[in-house]
Amino acid sequence: MRVLVRSDLPMDSVESAIRRTMREVSSGISFDFEGLQEQIRRSLLAERLLATLSGFFGALAVILAMIGLYGVMSYTVAERTSEIGIRMALGARRGDVTAMILRKAIRLLAIGLALGTGLSLAAASATSAMLFGLKPRDPSTLALATILLAVVGLAASYLPARKAAGLDPIASLREE
Repeated sequence: MRVLVRSDLPMDSVESAIRRTMREVSSGISFDFEGLQEQIRRSLLAERLLATLSGFFGALAVILAMIGLYGVMSYTVAERTSEIGIRMALGARRGDVTAMILRKAIRLLAIGLALGTGLSLAAASATSAMLFGLKPRDPSTLALATILLAVVGLAASYLPARKAAGLDPIASLREE
């Protein structure tokens, strides 16, 4: 049997008064005390663990996306080294080369974000039972995730673009 006691007194004084009263009634009665806050904390333990794990795997996915995008962009820059060298030898400025590489990255990002948004909207109904306090197709959450991934993608693409802009045209042409 569970009994809920509501009081404005501190938990220790209420607990000691109830123990004293119960001992006076019968010393054979066994009972435990647990505060409401502790019961709530214990009941939400599984949800907190799931939320923590989801956050961890979400952060890991962002890191893997950054590494993957950086690798793709670095490979693209390496494949186009001679082209970049020719462009720079013909007078292209560093800003032009950086813009060229970033345009390619923005195109890839736009395609990826469009596909990801579509897939997440399609999968939203299947995951709606696991979303606490969010609608399955919450526009603010979707916008925030899209902006975060766009910023991460641009940051991961900027380093290869900057590296390409710093190429020595003569050295890049000698590599081929």
